[in-house]
Amino acid sequence: MTTVTTTTATATDTTAPLPRRALDWRLRFGALSLIWGFSFLLIKVGTDGYAPFQVTFGRLLFGTAVLAATMAVKRERLPRGGRTWVHLTVAAFLLNALPFSLFAYSELTIPSTLAGICNATSPLWGMALSLVALSEDRPTRVRVAGLGLGFLGVLTVLGAWQGFSGLDARGTAMALLASLCYAIGWIYVRRTLAGTGSSHLSLTGAQLLLATVQLAVITPLFTSMPTHFPLIPLLAIAALGALGTGLAVLLQYGLVAEVGPTTAQMVTYFIPVIATAAGVAILGESLTWSTPVGAVIVLAGAGLTQVRARGKR
Repeated sequence: MTTVTTTTATATDTTAPLPRRALDWRLRFGALSLIWGFSFLLIKVGTDGYAPFQVTFGRLLFGTAVLAATMAVKRERLPRGGRTWVHLTVAAFLLNALPFSLFAYSELTIPSTLAGICNATSPLWGMALSLVALSEDRPTRVRVAGLGLGFLGVLTVLGAWQGFSGLDARGTAMALLASLCYAIGWIYVRRTLAGTGSSHLSLTGAQLLLATVQLAVITPLFTSMPTHFPLIPLLAIAALGALGTGLAVLLQYGLVAEVGPTTAQMVTYFIPVIATAAGVAILGESLTWSTPVGAVIVLAGAGLTQVRARGKR
C-alpha cells in the first residue's frame, strides 16, 4: 500500500558508494510486499472493534511514532519554510488521511481481498492523470493499451457481465477512490515538493505528522470515544501503523536508494496477491474465479502503463 512518494528529495551524489545493507534488498523487498499485502487484513480486523476514522487515526499515530523515533536517531530535522508545510498539508490529506480513511470505510462492506485489488489500480489512475497533468509523460501505444487492459481487469474483478451483483457499490467505489487519491497525491507532490532541499525521511515524517493532526481533528467530530478497547483490533491497528506505515516507509526508502524507484515500485504488483491470499486463508473470505483472473489482468495493464519510450528512464 504505497503511502508516500519517492520524488520529494533533492538529487544526491550517485557516485558515492551506498552503505552496506544488513539484509539483501530482495529480502527487504519481500518483507515490504508482505507488510503492505497484510495491511488490508489488518484494516478489516481493526474495523471489527473500532470506527474507521479511529482505525486511521491509530494507524497514523503509530506510524508517525516510528518515523519520529527514526528521525531522532538519525538527527533529522523537520523541513522548514511555510510554503513547504502548506504543500505537505495537502500531500498528507491526499496520500494519507483521505485514502487511509476511505479504505477503512470500504472494508466495512467489502472483503479485504477486493480492497487490495482496488489498491493495484493506482498506477492506472496515475498514468491516466499524468497524460494530462505532466507534460513530460507522453502517451505511447503500449501505455494506452495497458490503461485499457487494466480497466478491463477491474471490470472482470467486479463481474460487470453480471451487473456487479453481490458487490457493495459504495464500498467498492470508496476503495477505487482511495487508489485515485494516491495517484493525485503523487502528481501533486511531484509538481510542488521536488527539490525542496529536505530529505525523504524529513518530508515524510512531517507529512505523517500533519495527517495525524488532521485525523485528530476529524475523528472526534464523527465518532465517540470507545467505551471499551478490544485487544485484537487494537493490536491490528498498532501493527498497521508501526509496520504497515512506519517500517514500510523506511524499507521503501532503502530500496529506492539501493535499486532505484522503478524496481522498488514493483512491490505494487505483489500487494494484491498477498492481500488475496491473506483474506482467503486467514479471514475465510470467499473467492470466485473472476477475482484472481481480473487481478492478473489489472496487474498486466498496470505493468504496461509503466513502460517508457526507448531512451527514457
